[in-house]
Amino acid sequence: MLEGEYLEAKNLSDRIAAEVDQPRFYRERGDEVESSREFFESNDMVQAALRIVEDRADTFGHGLSHVRKVAVDAGALILIEADENESAGDVEKLMILAQLAGVLHDIKRMEPEHAVRGAEEAEIILREFELEDEERRAIVQAIRNHEAFKPAQPLEEPSLQVISDALYDADKFRWGPDNFTETVWMMVAPMNVPLDSLLEYFLPSLDGIERIAGTFRTRTGREYGPDFIVRGLEIGQRLYQELAGETGRDE
Repeated sequence: MLEGEYLEAKNLSDRIAAEVDQPRFYRERGDEVESSREFFESNDMVQAALRIVEDRADTFGHGLSHVRKVAVDAGALILIEADENESAGDVEKLMILAQLAGVLHDIKRMEPEHAVRGAEEAEIILREFELEDEERRAIVQAIRNHEAFKPAQPLEEPSLQVISDALYDADKFRWGPDNFTETVWMMVAPMNVPLDSLLEYFLPSLDGIERIAGTFRTRTGREYGPDFIVRGLEIGQRLYQELAGETGRDE
């Protein structure tokens, strides 16, 4: 639970975020997002994976809100990216696989090389799920590929490549507004780092976020992803200015 200066900083971030327009993806692709959310909440296999993650929540890093959003947005990307010639059953299967990847992708978030370690752990977990071998491999490889600024290996089955790309893009959507309303507080507050010390790294971290804008992998991600980043940077810059003013730090 956030307390003291961190709670005040998060509340400030939430206020700033409320003043920034919602990302275009949710305004223009709301139908697909809602369909994916309904599927996420009702699919037995996805919910079984979520229960596994919930049992490990204390060591999970970004938190359950993060994985829920990644899974839902990954499913929405599948719906948008689906070929018009694909059957409803094939699209549903792809959505299951993408959402499973979203739920499990940060299962080892607090460990070094978390994408590799998470892929290894997901492979073990998914042995208990009713999946074809190539489907299981696709989820595992998608998780291995989800870390930013590291090479991604193409999936063995090209028709399943969209799972990896959708997971990456949905995860990197979180580098927008969510980074300042959720992620930074989940990651930093438990370390008890003084807020003044955090500010020393704040501006360099914005440079890293800006670099994400050119890394999106799906057609839809390339269309909407940079908008997430622009809105996140606006929140981050305004947050820094207000916090720096409160602490007397020179910009």
